[in-house]
This record gives sequence, structure tokens and C-alpha cells, in this order.
Amino acid sequence: MIYTVTFNPSLDYIFTVDDFQLGITNRTTTEQMLPGGKGINVSIVLKNLGFDSTALGFIAGFTGDEIVRRLQAMGLHTDFIRMSEGMSRINLKLKSVDGTEINGMGPVIGKNELDALMSRLDRLTAGDTLFLAGSIPASMPDDMYSRIMKMLDGRGVRIIVDATRDLLMKVLPYHPFLIKPNNHELGDIFGVTLRTREEVVPYAGRMQEKGARNVLVSMAGEGAVLLAEDGSVHMSAAPKGKLINAVGAGDSMAAGFMAGWMESGDYAHAFHMGLATGSASAFSDFLATKDEVQNVLRQLE
Repeated sequence: MIYTVTFNPSLDYIFTVDDFQLGITNRTTTEQMLPGGKGINVSIVLKNLGFDSTALGFIAGFTGDEIVRRLQAMGLHTDFIRMSEGMSRINLKLKSVDGTEINGMGPVIGKNELDALMSRLDRLTAGDTLFLAGSIPASMPDDMYSRIMKMLDGRGVRIIVDATRDLLMKVLPYHPFLIKPNNHELGDIFGVTLRTREEVVPYAGRMQEKGARNVLVSMAGEGAVLLAEDGSVHMSAAPKGKLINAVGAGDSMAAGFMAGWMESGDYAHAFHMGLATGSASAFSDFLATKDEVQNVLRQLE
């Protein structure tokens, strides 16, 4: 079974305002409401590609109810822990002003709720796959990912981690199956600037030396690099297409990679599936569908 964890899921209110101005009343010209969060994005893309998963995490209030309702309407399985206080966050994303958004805080997650999540994760066994993606809310311990991986260490669970800096470095001793930094995040870890695919390779190798089994590095318009567990190195330029929405592209790449690997066990195919899926999401208004992925994959192949 595949599981995804989203510690702080959201309702993403995505809207457009023509000629947005501060200090006056602005009116929207387009509106969209979607469930959000990196793990949730992964579950949606996996579903689009034909793989069922169970979305785990924490929800609260009427916004939490709406997140679950929308996910179940998409056909996703959910097993969220319901909080007795607070509300799941609403994130405001202004499409007409690039990069402009306001993200909510989300509920305070206490020890009892954390224990409930750990109890759910403690059921995972050999052959299961777990995605840990995104930042840790301020109310949670900053070593949460490494705690989870320590508990599951030695069970044969494939764990994918998409996180930054210390959060990522702390999990490497537990040998995650896949990590997916981008080139800026990887360079930040080692205090260097990585602009080309060739420059990425030695630093991705250092992450393998520290414990990661497979290292997939996304590079936006420069494409991607994979250093695989079998010693192979895969590099590709980005597919051609019009950038429409970069939100969720990295999550889509991780989901696409694992979908490709689970259906074939071949790293070259998994790499191309990851790159195609991430790009297909970037070229669409929402997350990639299977047909969109296949169209981009044909370009790569």
C-alpha cells in the first residue's frame, strides 16, 4: 500500500484579479478552490496515474471537512486525524501576480494527535511505500521525519522524502528510498550554486554517501538529474511546453518517479516518468492527468 503524509493540509483558494491594486476593493475574475498540501498533491497525481494511496495527516474544523469531501469526491482514500480545536488552513494564491500568496497557519497539533499518527504509521510493513513531503508546522517537533523513519527502520518500507536542509539531512542515516531536492535546495545544503546538470551530479553523490539510496534533483527549466541506487546516472533537459502553474510540479515529479518505478522496476523509465509528470503539471492548470503525462513522455522518449 502507498501512504502520503500531509501535516498541514489546506484549501487553496486560487484566484485572478485584473489590475490588482493595494488599498482598494479588488474583484476576482477567475476562482478555483482545491485541496492542497504536498502529500495530498502526491496522492492526487498517483490516483491520476492509476495508483491508489491513503492520505494521512491532520484536519480540523469546517475547512478540514471540505478537504476530506473534495479528496473523496476525487476517489482518494483518506485516514486523517481529526483535531478537536482549530481549523485547517486556507491558502490564498493570486495567479495574476506571480508568486503572490498568503498561507494560513493551521491548527496546533498536540502530543495525543502526534501519537495517533505514529500509531497509524506503525502498521506499515515490508513492501509499503510512504511519502513524507513538506515542512513541519511550528507546533510539531522539528525531527518528526527522522522519528518516523527511525520507527520504521529495517521493516522494508520504501520512504520518499521531499524536504529541505536539516529536515532532509536528519533522515539520511535511515536510508530513504528516494529524496527529491531541487538544485537550489541541494546547493544550499553545501553552500554552492548549482546551475547545470553536470554541476549537480557530485553533490547528489554526496547525498548518496550520507545514506540516500536514490537522489532525484529537479531543476525547473534545466530539467532533472537522477543518481540511482544501481550506480546509473540519468540526466535530461526539460521537456518543451508553456509554463502555466508551477505549484505541485515537484510533488508531481516524485509521484511520477515512483509510479514509473513501481510499474517497471527500471530507473531510466522511472526518471523519465518523473520528469514527464512534473512537467505535465507545470503545463496545466491543476495537477497532471495520465493523458497529459503520456503526451510529455512521448516527447522525452
